[in-house]
Amino acid sequence: MTAAGAGEGLRRHRGTALWVLVLAAAYYGGARIGLEQQLVRGQVTPLWPPTGIALVGLLLGGIRLWPGIAIGAFAVNIMIGPSPLPVLGIVAGNTLAPVCACLLLRRVGFRVELGRLQDALALVFLGALGGMLISATIGSALLVASGAEPAGAFWPTWSVWWTGDAMGVLVIAPLLLVLRTARLPRGVPAYRWAEAAALVAGTALVTVVATRSTPGLLFLVSPLLIWAAFRFQLAGAAPCALITSLIAIGAAAAGSGPFAGLDLFAKMATLQAFNGTAALTALLLSATVTEREHTRREIEQVCRRLGEALSRLAPDEKTDHWAAVPPGERGND
Repeated sequence: MTAAGAGEGLRRHRGTALWVLVLAAAYYGGARIGLEQQLVRGQVTPLWPPTGIALVGLLLGGIRLWPGIAIGAFAVNIMIGPSPLPVLGIVAGNTLAPVCACLLLRRVGFRVELGRLQDALALVFLGALGGMLISATIGSALLVASGAEPAGAFWPTWSVWWTGDAMGVLVIAPLLLVLRTARLPRGVPAYRWAEAAALVAGTALVTVVATRSTPGLLFLVSPLLIWAAFRFQLAGAAPCALITSLIAIGAAAAGSGPFAGLDLFAKMATLQAFNGTAALTALLLSATVTEREHTRREIEQVCRRLGEALSRLAPDEKTDHWAAVPPGERGND
């Protein structure tokens, strides 16, 4: 290997190491935020942002960044885990889940732009619901096996762990993928900015009312998510879904509104049914609208090119017609 090649390889390894540390720091920061709303043993939460951060990091940077997930997960769990050996198992599960989810998504041709319905469905069923079974099962089993949780608490712990990890993918991953290409739009009419502001404020206000009222008013949030998806696609739907989830989690933790008087399992079922519906509505509908708009633009481009081609062909066809007619038989044009 030449000196130039060795230097290039060293720079590449340094770059990879830097991104591994960035991913580890982001994972740790997301975990600290998620632990603010823990519901089981100080470490299992209904929304676990690190899963979305980890999956996006692997999708954009490659599987080679997996050590960043392991480092971040170890830094979080060593402080709250039951003992060193179960902690290592939990770290392995937390690392393996996003790695497997990333491999499954790549297998089906997932595109990070989330501009197709099939991409949204893949993220839901392979990235969130399927991939996160690994971390939830390993983590819950280790908590029970180590004596940190009684045997009867396996399924409640598993349900909170799995749905929390899945919601981290459904809520955080789309938002990060949108922010990756976000640019401040130029030439946007003032009414569009006003509409966006009204949408965000309305979503927050309606969600607060719906999650603090005793009657079941959670359905009132759906029209706002539909509005966001149709008018702003994923760029509007993803932030609104995050807002609704955070407000609902706060209400569940406080035991207010529709979450009052419920045990842990019923509270989690109600909360994650709402959060899942919000995330799926925002993600799937925005992907459908984006795909429809992309198809419409492609059809318009094809029609425009066809019109240009016909405009070039028409004079030739007219010339050929007159060339075949004898000069004495030609009439007035």
